[in-house]
Amino acid sequence: MEAEAPDVSAGFKRVPGMPNIEARLGINTARRAVWIAPVLIVIFAIFGGRLGAVSAAIGVAIVVGNFVLAGFVLSKAAAISLTLYHAAALFGFFLRLMLITAVMLGVGSLMELDRLAMGISAVVSYLVLLSWEAVAVTRGEEKELEWS
Repeated sequence: MEAEAPDVSAGFKRVPGMPNIEARLGINTARRAVWIAPVLIVIFAIFGGRLGAVSAAIGVAIVVGNFVLAGFVLSKAAAISLTLYHAAALFGFFLRLMLITAVMLGVGSLMELDRLAMGISAVVSYLVLLSWEAVAVTRGEEKELEWS
């Protein structure tokens, strides 16, 4: 007879007073955009003028909104159950990528934009901000994220 695996999610509940780690990560990532956005805006202002700068700013803003939304969704899901947290992490990623695409297409159809500047700035800011946050957490620079 096989032994049953223990249900590790059975006792999973967020401890009262424990910080919402996921939401904090999203906010920290958004704060770092203050350093990335001006660089991208200036680069695209040089190559695309005012339209390039505005488009780059919109691209970065969409990415920042995505990170903040992800943090709060995961934080709320973690407070409910581990299963919902896992589902929110997996399916939420794909849904947020679709949302980014829809917002970019929607904004692009409502106003004149340099779509290349918006797209490149969104991809670059996404990768840079994600990498920056991962390195900061790995190095222990995020003291407010300590669980103990």
